[in-house]
Amino acid sequence: MKILINIGHPAHVHLFKNLIWKLQNKGHIIKIVARNKEVSCKLLDKYGFEYVFISDAQSGLFGLSMEMVQRVLKFFPILKQFDPDIVLSLMDPSLAITAKVLRKKSIYLEDAENAKITSKLTLPLTDYILTSTSYKKDYGSNHIKHMSYHQLAYLHPNYFTPDPQILRNIGLNENETFIVLRFVSWGSNHDIGHKGLTLNDKIMIVESFKKYGKVFISSENMLPLELESYKISLSPEKIHHLLYYATLLYSESGTMASEAAVLGTHAIFCDYAGRGYTDEQEEKYNLVFNFHDEKTMGQKSLEKALKLLENQNLKLEGKEKRIKLLNEKIDLTQFMVDFIEQIDKQQIR
Repeated sequence: MKILINIGHPAHVHLFKNLIWKLQNKGHIIKIVARNKEVSCKLLDKYGFEYVFISDAQSGLFGLSMEMVQRVLKFFPILKQFDPDIVLSLMDPSLAITAKVLRKKSIYLEDAENAKITSKLTLPLTDYILTSTSYKKDYGSNHIKHMSYHQLAYLHPNYFTPDPQILRNIGLNENETFIVLRFVSWGSNHDIGHKGLTLNDKIMIVESFKKYGKVFISSENMLPLELESYKISLSPEKIHHLLYYATLLYSESGTMASEAAVLGTHAIFCDYAGRGYTDEQEEKYNLVFNFHDEKTMGQKSLEKALKLLENQNLKLEGKEKRIKLLNEKIDLTQFMVDFIEQIDKQQIR
């Protein structure tokens, strides 16, 4: 079977990497197309994947619209030449349009309920949509829900083993208190009109966290001079090892908040819209704490973070909560392999 896999974000590299290797080992032919956003192409290079570059990431309504047109025009010859049996992607209107016109079977994954524009453009054109059971919307008969999270496609113990040597390489040890912060660019179409935490919020948070341990910042945008010295000096494919050993994650990224949760590290998540999966990770596992009010999230989330950092057993408690989470969730990569092969055998409704 020939499968085209679309990479639109660095997180998609992690989401699909084990799937690609498993499918290739089973004899399936994979073609990867990649959008250059942040370090997505660097990650693909790091893992040794061959791919076709298709666009540079744009921001804002006009930029994203122009990029979509560019991508549609580039997808047509790629799909015609490769002639895939299945196209696989997170929600992507440009690929959905092309696949539908060329009558290619499509599978799209989704985990962000607030991606309204992308969903409206993609959903009418898709054959199957896969989401977690924590996803709060229902799209009908072609909507398949699984007992997992996207992050368990690569951070499930079947694929991920934490390496303490990565800590030692940056001057840390396993028992040390340190906090990781993640700031995003707010450049997606569903983020238009939103800016997240203010610079004053970020400075106040860093100054408060410094009293408890070392602070490391990962950011999609260039950091202001006041925070530049905290920028993390770690290659992107190693960040999950840092998250596993971290005392706390403070994040504007739902993906990274969920990554921390499935690794047993408590996370603060600040985002105006929230996500079904992080809500579940708070309500069911008490590993993520969500803050949605843009007027108060800076102060309220900091208060919660400091309360967590006062707990001397925070790391141990997080790893105990992780055991419960893993016992109740499945290996998403294996689920996707099985699903794709069932489609090939015409066993999916």
